Amino acid sequence: MRHDFVRSIHEQPTIEEDWGSLTWLAGRAHLAGSEQTFGVVRIKPGRRNPLHSHPNCEEILYVVSGACDHRIGEEIHRLDAGEMICIPTGVRHWARALGDEPLVAVISFSSPDRGFVSHEDECQDPP
Repeated sequence: MRHDFVRSIHEQPTIEEDWGSLTWLAGRAHLAGSEQTFGVVRIKPGRRNPLHSHPNCEEILYVVSGACDHRIGEEIHRLDAGEMICIPTGVRHWARALGDEPLVAVISFSSPDRGFVSHEDECQDPP
């Protein structure tokens, strides 16, 4: 028997974007009573998600497979499988998948209602 607090990625809708996809497993809209937001992001090889920030929460990104350059503020950090990065509240960031395989990462936010602000119109990095 499955309970409301158990989620399978295979049973959740996936949001497709031109750069990759997002699957949400927890958050106020996805799991009643959740006090954080949790999901899986996939970024296509050579692509990146938009420059953005989260005004109401920090984000932790943990690389499951693949590798990425992760821009946080004005710095770029390379992350490989088994590494994580913590993005403070309000800091602009993006991740770009490196190599021939997609980036697969677990993402966790310190709020059940993750805010999202796009800064892509200000970004000078290629998509």
